[in-house]
Amino acid sequence: MCLSIPSQVVSIDREKMTAIVDTLGVKREVGIDFIADEVKVGDFVLIHIGYAMNIIDPEYARESIELYREIIAQMEEEEEGQRGEGASGA
Repeated sequence: MCLSIPSQVVSIDREKMTAIVDTLGVKREVGIDFIADEVKVGDFVLIHIGYAMNIIDPEYARESIELYREIIAQMEEEEEGQRGEGASGA
């Protein structure tokens, strides 16, 4: 199963057909060869194995990113709780 988090394009190198994208604060280079439409700075894309596969709706991307952030925060809270339980059981 593959999970793709929306990533925002921050720069484009048309000569190399690559873009720098921001995925939840992590920047990386991806190929843009497989996208039929012209990719623009600010677009949100979904990535699979290092290539942007399609441009997605910005509102959908923002909603998805917010959901991922909530999931991450909940996981961090649970992890903190487990550490706290381990410390009190010593």
